[in-house]
Amino acid sequence: MTDIRKTAGPGAKSKTYWKSYMRRYGTLYLLLLLPVVFFIIFRYVPMAYILSAFKQNNIFKAPWELPWAKNNGFEYFIKAFNDRTFINALRNTLTLNLLDLLAGFPAPILLALILNELSFKRFKKITQTVLYLPHFLSWIIISGLALRLFASNDGLLNILLKRMTGNPDASIPFMADPNHWVATYVVLGIWKEAGWGTIIYLAALTGISPELYEAAAVDGAGRFRRIWHVTLPGLRPTIITLLIMNLGRILGSEFDRPLALSNRLVTDVSNVISIYVYQRGIQNSQFSLSTAVGLFQSVVGVLFLLGANTLAKRFGERGIM
Repeated sequence: MTDIRKTAGPGAKSKTYWKSYMRRYGTLYLLLLLPVVFFIIFRYVPMAYILSAFKQNNIFKAPWELPWAKNNGFEYFIKAFNDRTFINALRNTLTLNLLDLLAGFPAPILLALILNELSFKRFKKITQTVLYLPHFLSWIIISGLALRLFASNDGLLNILLKRMTGNPDASIPFMADPNHWVATYVVLGIWKEAGWGTIIYLAALTGISPELYEAAAVDGAGRFRRIWHVTLPGLRPTIITLLIMNLGRILGSEFDRPLALSNRLVTDVSNVISIYVYQRGIQNSQFSLSTAVGLFQSVVGVLFLLGANTLAKRFGERGIM
């Protein structure tokens, strides 16, 4: 009998390979088809309307049919940077995001380390569940809770403060003073998301070999030494990846969080870029201006992401790309 492998050419081998490959993985490609179509329709096709940032403001025509804006298409970028409200929103966005990063990023790491050291499994599960729950509350609900807790006159904390000090005028303006509002904003963000963030770190901790802990214990390392020399190095790739992703969102801004927690007394520190875009684009119909601001926000975010990824690779980490 003639050996088929000897008579078949490279083309036949390639066809046989692809048939075998698609028979094995074809279902996965079919499952992948739906999200790919979704991203093409709802993510990439709308990118054509980025042209609105460089064209005259007109919602009744497609942007590619409109004439270019003044100053070689950069009219709305110049207008935004000459707008004091935008500069204030840019400053507030950077400030709040940096504070969130500095105070909020280490919080889930610390929680994961503490939970990992708990030996009572049932208590550990209950604690994890309690820490996860705030993530599922909307910022509208949390803003209502915050008003009941932090209101200057009848907030629970200020009522307790007045009773403890015996001074009926003792009050901390958590939601009325700009500096106190920023601190309250950051603390509420940590409370809401820190527990949810521990999921990734706890999953990463399961990948650390128990033999490393045993070897460290044999060498005389205590609990804190084992955390420092075994646990944290095991978490380092995860920490670097999440840090890079957070740096990519340094100029991004939530809309519901600052809008729900804000009030007229703290607008100087609570108005962020997302609120600025909403006010200019939706309320005032300045769509070209809001598109220009959104494009600027996205480009800066990508630059931060690429810069952080490059630095991570220079220091020997894998990065995300």
